[in-house]
Amino acid sequence: MMRQTNTDLGSGSVGSLLFKLALPAITAQIINVLYNMVDRMYIGHIPVIGSQALTGVGVTMPAIMIISAFAALVSMGGAPRAAIMMGKKKLDEAEKILGTCFAALIVVAVILTAFFLAFGRDILMVFGASEATIGYAVEYMNIYTIGTLFVQMALGMNAFITTQGFAKTSMLTVLIGAVCNIILDPILMFGFDMGVKGAALATIISQGISSAWVVLFLVSKKSMLKIRWKYVRLTPRVLLPCLALGASPFIMQFTESAISVCFNTSLLKYGGDLAVGAMAILTSIMQFSMLPLQGLSQGAQPIVSYNYGAGNLERVKKTFYLLLGSSLAFSCLIWAIAMFAPTLFVMIFTEDPELTAFTVRALRIYMCASLIFGAQIACQQTFIALGNAKSSMFLALLRKVILLIPLIFILPLVMEDQTTAVFMAEPVADTIAVATTCTMFFISFRKLMKKEKPALS
Repeated sequence: MMRQTNTDLGSGSVGSLLFKLALPAITAQIINVLYNMVDRMYIGHIPVIGSQALTGVGVTMPAIMIISAFAALVSMGGAPRAAIMMGKKKLDEAEKILGTCFAALIVVAVILTAFFLAFGRDILMVFGASEATIGYAVEYMNIYTIGTLFVQMALGMNAFITTQGFAKTSMLTVLIGAVCNIILDPILMFGFDMGVKGAALATIISQGISSAWVVLFLVSKKSMLKIRWKYVRLTPRVLLPCLALGASPFIMQFTESAISVCFNTSLLKYGGDLAVGAMAILTSIMQFSMLPLQGLSQGAQPIVSYNYGAGNLERVKKTFYLLLGSSLAFSCLIWAIAMFAPTLFVMIFTEDPELTAFTVRALRIYMCASLIFGAQIACQQTFIALGNAKSSMFLALLRKVILLIPLIFILPLVMEDQTTAVFMAEPVADTIAVATTCTMFFISFRKLMKKEKPALS
């Protein structure tokens, strides 16, 4: 018999349920961004070398995104499938998914650690480091790479806590790590005079504490889905559908890394280290601004997946429209701040007047279409929650690979101000992608609502 979930996903008010699940998820997303933001905030204020060190650490972001992307590949496909199985009252199948994903994350961590330790410096040079910044980039990345297993466990396994409806526990996973990072950063960077190395060490220690918290919860009596060692194996029948569904968020994050490389190399060519430093700040601001939208969608995902599996399509519909409205309201708020008070964001990262002035102007260009991005997140993430792997993968490829990457290189060829042209690629791609995503989603969603029984794609 199916054990009861921490939150009854199949009944009660959709609005209050979404709020109950989304608020901790949003908080967790904001806190999660603080891992890298806090590092950059402290690094940017290091006396004398702050601006160059910030640029160097900014160059490591594509590599860090790649590591996070592999956690998403496994968990963001596995967690919704586990929730769907829970909705179908198939707890054993859900636990097989959990165990298989746990094993896969360990294997991925070992491979990524070996790869980045062997080729890290060369990769960072390709990612946009210059001779002036490569030393800081290598210092940070080498230490961060050692903690790859902790990152995979903390990010990957936490999704299986969220998908059960344990939103507060999931939030605590991130909160514990972030608080540790905030405390350790100044101690290691300034107290022990470790500089950039101290920032990286603080991050991996904090991720290690978070990962221990996650694993202990998933083997405890509190968790409905448990890591059972008989299921901790790479079972292709179980793993491959998870990877297919997780391909969309993987592509979103992996291509984010590729995009960061494209931005850095183009900006280094047209604007030098100043433009690359500005991009490091813009990336942090965009993460901080948009990841709360991911928190909203994470709050909605268990409700959508569970009720889809249970055949309750009316609750799926109500949840989606509430998610859409909330996401659009938030993205409009962030857009207004970026357009009318951008200095509030920029001054967090730097006191350098030249870098500040450059970044304020770039931010207004870079985020001028962000007010509609809530629709992109709501539609694309709902495709994932419904198990629609093909559509979610195409939409991820559309915005990042088909549109944004070519525009980064094409627009500077047709615009006089080439540095501005690079930043313009983001809003142009966003506008086209949002229009396409919304059109595809509502056609598909209308057909789904007419079905009596759902079927996984």
